[in-house]
Order: sequence, then C-alpha cells, then structure tokens
Amino acid sequence: MRVAVDLASGVPPYEQIRSQVTALVAAAHLVPGDRLPTVRDLAADLGVAVGTVQRAYRELEAAGTVHSRRRVGTVVAETVATAATAHPVRRAAALFVQEARAAGVGDAEILDLVRGALMSDLVTDEAPVATPGTGGATTADRGSVRG
Repeated sequence: MRVAVDLASGVPPYEQIRSQVTALVAAAHLVPGDRLPTVRDLAADLGVAVGTVQRAYRELEAAGTVHSRRRVGTVVAETVATAATAHPVRRAAALFVQEARAAGVGDAEILDLVRGALMSDLVTDEAPVATPGTGGATTADRGSVRG
C-alpha cells in the first residue's frame, strides 16, 4: 500500500492517510479483503505517531471502508469497495488525486485545478482527444473548443 504523509501540509496527517486509503479503495488498488499494514508498521513507515494512524483507521472504519478484527488486522470492507469501484467517475477522480499527489501536488492545489477545470472554457461535452502528430496535444490544448 503506497501512502505518503506531508508533514508540512496544512492537512492533518491522519486525514492524509484516511483520504489516500479511501482513494486507493475507490481506484481498486485495494480490494475487499486486502489487509492494511498494522498501525505500528504504518506509523513507523510514515514517521508519524501510532495515534495518528489509529485515528485514520478509526475514521475509515466508521465510514465503512475497512473493518478491524483482533488477530486478523484491518481489512478492506466488502460493501464499500464494491460500491466505490462501481462508479467510473469516482474511480477516475480517485486516480486523478492519486497521480497528482504522486507528482507532488498538494490537496489545496488539486482542488484549485478541479475548480479551474469546471470553470474553464476548455471544458466541453467531449473529452479531449490526442491527435497523432501533435506531440500528444489534445483538441483542448489546440483551442478547438465547441461553444
């Protein structure tokens, strides 16, 4: 499970963990029955306090994303994973967030990017299409916008 915490971020570490695990489930990178790292192992890997990971796991459990059992550990719940992956737009959003974070983009900037895209004249009813021979430029990149 690939989770990272940015201690310089304005987002609390437990929330970063919770949102990333939720995104991994929504994107089907974690599937029903997958075990999450132990609280102690994840805390050590991320360099955060055990209580930080415990809070993230408690919130994930309260949301029904995971369930915890003694001797078994914390596992992805059946119902939430199935519901989350059933919505392609949710999956696309989760993948976008995951890729943006992997590129070092912070949560506030991700939200700004989405808001900007929603308000942009470049948003059309059609998805941008890459055209061969344009170096990967899309119709939106070249300014051919329906309107």
